[in-house]
Amino acid sequence: MELRDIEIFLTLAEELHFGRTAERLHVSQSRVSQSIKQQERRIGGALFERTSRTVRLTPLGERLRDRLRAGYIEIMSGIEEATATARGHLGTLTVGTMATHYRAVEAIVDLFRQRHPQCELRLREILPTDPLGALRAGSVDIGILWLPIREPDLAVGPVLHSEDLVLGVAAGHPLAGKGSVELEDLGDHPVVYPEGPIPDYVWEAHTPSRTPAGRPIRRGLGVITLEEAFRAIAGGSVVSPIGSDVASTRQRGDITFLPITDGPVLRYAPVWRRDGETPLVRAFIQAATDARQTT
Repeated sequence: MELRDIEIFLTLAEELHFGRTAERLHVSQSRVSQSIKQQERRIGGALFERTSRTVRLTPLGERLRDRLRAGYIEIMSGIEEATATARGHLGTLTVGTMATHYRAVEAIVDLFRQRHPQCELRLREILPTDPLGALRAGSVDIGILWLPIREPDLAVGPVLHSEDLVLGVAAGHPLAGKGSVELEDLGDHPVVYPEGPIPDYVWEAHTPSRTPAGRPIRRGLGVITLEEAFRAIAGGSVVSPIGSDVASTRQRGDITFLPITDGPVLRYAPVWRRDGETPLVRAFIQAATDARQTT
């Protein structure tokens, strides 16, 4: 039985009128009659009782209607969902990451591109001092940001990767000769601070305002970009926690990176606008989830 014949049968079972069925399905009345007759011959029994005034389902027709209806609804829902998904996966998706974190999402990007080759995926850099601006301005659809993010207009996905923090100090700084440092050491030296609209609670996860003993950690020079932070650190007047992934790619003679034995761990997750959640956004989050499970 063809899908169109099933549709004709179910529509007639609902309308119980050949004319209205034909009108609803945009076919001729003879096409409806022919389809029903073919189905009855194939099954070997009458599905409808027809008189000059009424059309009624036979007991056989009622049983067939009940069995076919659920399956037909499921089939059509699947077709509609697949169509909507395919259409939604055309277009452009822009993902923002910080500095060298492109490498951390490489597997996700590769998997997404394999699944959705017709989508143009763009990668843009997000400033650590303004992690939410590009999202809210709509210049990126998804940002890979360190947690926590507690904003009512933004949704947060699963944790994708994490990194330890190390302490960047000038090569001639008093701390440079130590093999490692503790957070308590930050109470003795001013740190860089962000000159940007980053929420205080987000920066607190990166550079706390107090040591574990409760001493204030003083603010030194303000910076906007990572390069400004490196120049300030190299000048010797400030120190700063730096993500270990970034530090591993920025080895330089005027800065020493020291492990922080009790330092925080930055955890990164995809973040997107709740009112900007599209099929492409959901597809990227699914790719991120799947890629993470296979690594």
